[in-house]
Amino acid sequence: MNQTSLLSQHESEHQAALAGARHNALRRLVRCLFAENIIDPARLVTMPGERGAWLPLWPRQALLHFEDLWFAPAATFVNRGAITLVKGDASRTRVADPGQLIELLREHFDFAPGDAGVARLHADVSNSVANDALARVHRAGWNAALAQAIAASGAAGLFDYLRRQPSVRDAAVLLDQWGALEGHPFYPTWKCKPDLSPEQVARLSPEFHARVNVRIGALRADMAYIERMPHVASYHDWFASHFPTLWQDWTAGLRGRGLDPAAWLPLPIHEWQLEHYIPQEYAAEIAEGILLLDGPDVATWPTMSFRTMMPLTPGDAPFIKLPLALWLTSEQRSLQAKSIHMGPRISAVIERILADEGGFDGKLAIFTEEVALHYRHAVKQEDRPGRHLSVAYRSSRAAFERADGLLPVTVAALLTEAPDGRPLVSELAGHDVAGWFRQYARVVTRPVLAIYLLYGIALEAHQQNTSVLFGADGLPASLLIRDFGDGRTYAPLLAARGHALRPYVHPGILPTVFEGDITPVRAFVIDACLVCHLHELALLLTRAYGLADQRLWRILGEETAMAFEAVRDRVEPGFWQAERAAFLEQPWPTRSVLRMHLQQYADYRLTHELPNPLVQAGVTA
Repeated sequence: MNQTSLLSQHESEHQAALAGARHNALRRLVRCLFAENIIDPARLVTMPGERGAWLPLWPRQALLHFEDLWFAPAATFVNRGAITLVKGDASRTRVADPGQLIELLREHFDFAPGDAGVARLHADVSNSVANDALARVHRAGWNAALAQAIAASGAAGLFDYLRRQPSVRDAAVLLDQWGALEGHPFYPTWKCKPDLSPEQVARLSPEFHARVNVRIGALRADMAYIERMPHVASYHDWFASHFPTLWQDWTAGLRGRGLDPAAWLPLPIHEWQLEHYIPQEYAAEIAEGILLLDGPDVATWPTMSFRTMMPLTPGDAPFIKLPLALWLTSEQRSLQAKSIHMGPRISAVIERILADEGGFDGKLAIFTEEVALHYRHAVKQEDRPGRHLSVAYRSSRAAFERADGLLPVTVAALLTEAPDGRPLVSELAGHDVAGWFRQYARVVTRPVLAIYLLYGIALEAHQQNTSVLFGADGLPASLLIRDFGDGRTYAPLLAARGHALRPYVHPGILPTVFEGDITPVRAFVIDACLVCHLHELALLLTRAYGLADQRLWRILGEETAMAFEAVRDRVEPGFWQAERAAFLEQPWPTRSVLRMHLQQYADYRLTHELPNPLVQAGVTA
């Protein structure tokens, strides 16, 4: 093939990817607009026996036609076909770009968003589409390479191929990167990275199977706050045992400058942060001799969260969670003092609970956050400046050094299209999808509801923070949960069972430990576990297998009810009944992501309620 033909082929592939990315963005926008009641779904007009729907736009004397709109449970409107504007003169215009849809519907919103909010939405959706297309072009090549490796190995599919690999850790991290393509299903700006060029997006993002350097700088020890789990006596000793080669290089570098390593702390810094942010924003600290930017580098894989990094070596290294002064999806990804303080504290509490409860019948384990630290000036004693000079370490050894034949799979990867063109979950579910989903729902709901009802701990069990361990038979066996810095806890329940959790309190920082009202804690569980995780999996399986619309939600309702029954004898009856009604009967609260974006995130806790799909499925409460 000559160069001209090759360039033409690449351009054709890119245009096809752009069209797919725009369709993705339209699907997400439609879902958000109706679910959040920004556009009242009662305005939709349907005809019996047809899959389409019409939305009247009377000020324009026009109709918006959705060729194939799935009215799924929980007020989930999934656009699966073309969208067409039909005017009074019968002319028809295809709505193929998300920006068109935003402008067509803006005057019909249930509130009047400011121009700045709408402009930001346009820009972020456009950036997301461009990045999505870039990733899908890369994904075609990546999947082709995986398909060749699968065929050469004789494996039955991607899961079987990775399960056979000698390193559980490397297989799990590859799946985590590979599963980073889709993102949160109802974020209209799921791949938004406006501060990065296309080249930087490809070089730094997990969906491109990237490798990123992390610099091990040095922070003066008297200028830091360190939070440790009880078994960690010394950050220096802990770092030296987990990163022996880095420790040797780091200490040698300090001694070469005539400095005592005991007076300094290793501080990992993301390569983008090191180049584009730290030298300018922390120039005073550098000049004062508080912060040193020289040091050894460690090569890492960025995981699904983009800024949580897994070192390539050593094989038992912990994850490194870092701040980034980048706008990613919905906010700048700092790592605030609240997360630094609370991650190890909650990890320690959950670890004790799991020991007492036998891991809830062996169904729950966690990636503990053993050590975390942030910059805090010894004299000024203010936490805020440390939000971009901070780090949290997440242990991986117990999760990945396994002899039980189980492979941890980040949930989002299950919903991602495998090299054979089917979602990865299809490789695991096989032909008995209802039986498989029942087992899956049981594995998820039993421990998540037990630790909430008994101890008041809300696990953020959504697609990114949850790994499910699968055996060779494709059946789910147990859960691995991560990321506790922003987790929510109801202190009275925890105290009633002999545990205490010291909250982080700071002016202007939203609390994560609650005393009076359990509602924010409950909402956290429902949104993460039920709305973002199990509901999404039910949607995907229902479509992939052509199931009756309510079948999987009926199973989910039955398993949720059984999870309540499993702890009934240990929970105060009035509380048990009220919580059961909240999960099985009442509407489900979830974050109003699009509304927040249009309002420029003036309030990060805006929510709306979805009709409870378990009620819709006819589950008896």
